[in-house]
Amino acid sequence: MHREWTLQRNCSLAPRQVALAYAGLCAAALAVGIAFLARGVWQVLAFTLVELALVGTALLLYARHATDHERIALSDDGLLVECVRADRRSTVRLDPLWTRVGLADGAPALLWLESRGTRVAIGRFVGEARRRQVARELRQALRGMSAMG
Repeated sequence: MHREWTLQRNCSLAPRQVALAYAGLCAAALAVGIAFLARGVWQVLAFTLVELALVGTALLLYARHATDHERIALSDDGLLVECVRADRRSTVRLDPLWTRVGLADGAPALLWLESRGTRVAIGRFVGEARRRQVARELRQALRGMSAMG
């Protein structure tokens, strides 16, 4: 038996698309800034450079987190929970026969998995409806494993 759930952000642009969009923005803005510089108005180019630096910083932060995700994999070997945030990756292996699934109180009501004293909170990147759906499906899958084992 093998089941897998992936919880990830709903990002409109992939990091490569962000880079292409930023390159296009830089080309257009610098063309305008240089045209004004040719007319003797250097302030426009200065503000253009500041603007592009700030937009570039914001897009860099966006692209850095565009591929953040959480993955739950249930197999005969165990329940593997992998969390990826920017350049950090954490992996926790739980015993599926002892794992409890729940939804935390408060906002956001994260999904938690607990087994033998180890507790993992997941679901940061999806809405409440998706967290509830995954909790329901995971409970069913874990019940199926305990019935077999």
